[in-house]
Amino acid sequence: MSERFGSKNDKRLDFKIIYDLIPADSRVLDLGCGDGTLLEKLKEKNIKAQGIEIDYQMVKQAIDKGLNVVQMDLDLELMNYKDASFDYVILNKTLQATHKPLNVIKDAARIGKNVIVSFNNFAYWEVRSQLFFKGTMPKNKDLPYEWYDTPNIHLVTIHDFDNFCENNGCKIIKKIFYNDEKIVSDFLPNVFSPYALYLVKKQS
Repeated sequence: MSERFGSKNDKRLDFKIIYDLIPADSRVLDLGCGDGTLLEKLKEKNIKAQGIEIDYQMVKQAIDKGLNVVQMDLDLELMNYKDASFDYVILNKTLQATHKPLNVIKDAARIGKNVIVSFNNFAYWEVRSQLFFKGTMPKNKDLPYEWYDTPNIHLVTIHDFDNFCENNGCKIIKKIFYNDEKIVSDFLPNVFSPYALYLVKKQS
């Protein structure tokens, strides 16, 4: 389900940030894991990892790598997982393609003691510029689709996600703002950061 954003997989900064955030020997569930590239990397830290992906071809590629990945619809089947059964649940550029993101995040926070959520910031200045000057839905390397065939059905901004966490019982532990090459300043991130990554957990 997750989009294949960024540069080559072995150089993707989002993968490196997530890799560094998760301690060795953790139990990890990656929701929308694609072909399992991130899961494969996490195994270097003796992480017990499982992935969920809706795309059959992606699932097959992951299984061919020897990874524990199952085909499943995040919008319908997460209720089968027990509470606190994983240390970390990952939603890496996946949330925008779900039909019911509120339910998916609530399930992720129930299943995992910690949840990592990353997304493309739709309020980034380049996106705003295309809307303002062209008057059309933005298209770029991260949003290459036409409005009528995009799988990204719930676009979000940094301010939106901050408000979402405040209103839905998600405690924000860490925020990281970044572009394709480096972590960027937290000065006006809703304008100047194309991507955001949050570490959150269920409010106690």
